[in-house]
Amino acid sequence: MLTPSMNRRRLLQACALALGVTASAAFAQAFPSKPVTLVVPFPPGGTTDVIARALADRLALALGQPVIVESKPGAGATLGADHVAKSRADGYTLLVGAVHHTIATSVYKKLPYDFQKDLAPVTTIAMVPNVLVVNAASPVRSVADLVALAKPQPGKLSYGSNGNGTAQHLIGTQFQNSTGVQLIHVPYKGSAPLTSDLLGGQVTMSFDTVTPVLPHIRAGKLRALAVSTAQRASVLPDVPTLEEAGLKGFAIGTGFGVLAPVATPRDVVARLNAEMVKVIQSPEFRKRMEEIGADPIGNTPEQMARQISEETDKFARLVKEAKVSIE
Repeated sequence: MLTPSMNRRRLLQACALALGVTASAAFAQAFPSKPVTLVVPFPPGGTTDVIARALADRLALALGQPVIVESKPGAGATLGADHVAKSRADGYTLLVGAVHHTIATSVYKKLPYDFQKDLAPVTTIAMVPNVLVVNAASPVRSVADLVALAKPQPGKLSYGSNGNGTAQHLIGTQFQNSTGVQLIHVPYKGSAPLTSDLLGGQVTMSFDTVTPVLPHIRAGKLRALAVSTAQRASVLPDVPTLEEAGLKGFAIGTGFGVLAPVATPRDVVARLNAEMVKVIQSPEFRKRMEEIGADPIGNTPEQMARQISEETDKFARLVKEAKVSIE
């Protein structure tokens, strides 16, 4: 039997719940009331930066507030991720994350954050293939040529990456394990300085995403030998996959998505997802992605979470096989 005091308690609980729901809805409707920041964990000029800026330009119109792209490079993209993971969970500080973060979970012995527990997926923006390229002045014209050149001189040829523990680093390591060649790994803080040194001849090759190297391939300054994805890239239809070139087990592309601090209100994440998906699915954004060799996605937070989980498991196996570890 309910007593008057129990009735009053239940009434107060119901009122509190109703007020909480009302406050949450009001907050979501008011969001955003100030600029939103997209944190890019690489320097300006790379694929992550290009995709983030393409999204920011159109997202600002949808949200009615400026969307700022802020670079926080370093430590294989983990510095930027750590910054966002520890930021206020209000939807105003977001991470433009990539496959590098799912790899870092296994590569780094200790991270100051947990990628799957401390960050909440918003949506996957796009997928971009990685491509093996050399300077156009190189005599190498195929993967077979590269292997033939590298094998007799172990430790002489070099490959650049966006940093230790990134997708480029792991692809390069897997390439060496598959071919038996020994290369020097040269880590950079992003695609822009890497591409500059590749054009200048300071490094022999790279396994970077197609976006930063595509203009130089089209200009005849870099030569594409193969892509690392399971299928050929639509922007490089004449370039074979690494598997077609004789290397089995290569099916690695680079995904780019947006994540928020895990405690961000669900209503805010839902609003961000809805507006971003509209932008990603727009003809203007799709055209921009096609120009840089990216395939636009625009999925739900739940779908992105499954993608992150699957990639983390896959790269954990590859990292173990490649014996890559960073303190």
